[in-house]
Amino acid sequence: MRKLKLIWDFRGPSSQKVAEHHEIHLKEYISIHHINVHKTGVENLNELHSLAYLVIDEIDMKPIRDSLKPHRGQVYSD
Repeated sequence: MRKLKLIWDFRGPSSQKVAEHHEIHLKEYISIHHINVHKTGVENLNELHSLAYLVIDEIDMKPIRDSLKPHRGQVYSD
């Protein structure tokens, strides 16, 4: 089954802290709604651009996408 990485981008000097805080909210949402998520995380692309993400099965994507409104998504490979 294909996995998708849903991504939330944050920009600016505080982007890393905002992305880390957003990941906390993603984990809370996952816990409350009992969603099968493979992975969450934060990536720092540079000092002004960070992102938070979660990896889910493609079949589970639509309701999560509609509820959490990620900025973008991509196919995930391990």
